[in-house]
Amino acid sequence: MELLTDNYLMLKVRDGEIEKLGILFERYRTLLLNFFIRCTGNHAWSEDLVQDVFVRILKYRHTFGPESEFAGWMYRIARNTHSKQWRKRGRELQLREEEVLHQIPCEDPGPDAVLERRQAVRLLYHALDTLPPEKRELLVLSRFHRLEYRQIAERLHCDVGAVKVRVFRATREMRKKLLELVGECKRPPQALGTF
Repeated sequence: MELLTDNYLMLKVRDGEIEKLGILFERYRTLLLNFFIRCTGNHAWSEDLVQDVFVRILKYRHTFGPESEFAGWMYRIARNTHSKQWRKRGRELQLREEEVLHQIPCEDPGPDAVLERRQAVRLLYHALDTLPPEKRELLVLSRFHRLEYRQIAERLHCDVGAVKVRVFRATREMRKKLLELVGECKRPPQALGTF
C-alpha cells in the first residue's frame, strides 16, 4: 500500500476510482487536522474542515494533472477552505490553549515546570491568535509543521524568497506580540525561549 504514491492515487481518483481517496484520507487526515487545529484552535471546527477538504478534493478532482504534486494541491484546497470558512464564521472561534496543551509532549516535569510550560503555551497561542490568518498560517507551516520554505512556496504559489520575507515578518510580529504579553505578566516564563 505504501508503494502507491500520492500522485498515483490521486490520478486514479481523478479517473474514477473514487475508493482510492480513502487511502489518501488515511495518510493526510491527522496532518490536516493538526494544521487546522493550530490555525483555528478548535478541534470540532478542524474536523469539519478536514472533511470539507476531502469533499472538495472529490469535487475538483478533474483539476489534478499528471504534473501536479498531491500534497501541494491538497494544501491549496485546505487554505482556500479555511479562508472561506474564516470569512463566514469571523473570529467567533478563538484559539484555546487548553485544547492544544495536551498535544505537546513533555518529559515528566516537576510542578513548577508544568506551570511554567502552561503559561508559556498560553502566551504563545494568545499571541498567535492575535495575528492575521495569513501570518498565522505561515508560522503554523514553518514552525509547527516544520515545512521547508520550498514546500511552503509550492503550497502558496509564490517563490521561496517571498516566503522567507513573509515568514520573517510574521515571526517579527509574533515576537513583538509575545514581548507585549510577557510585559503584562509579572514573571516571564523561562519555557518560552526564543520564538
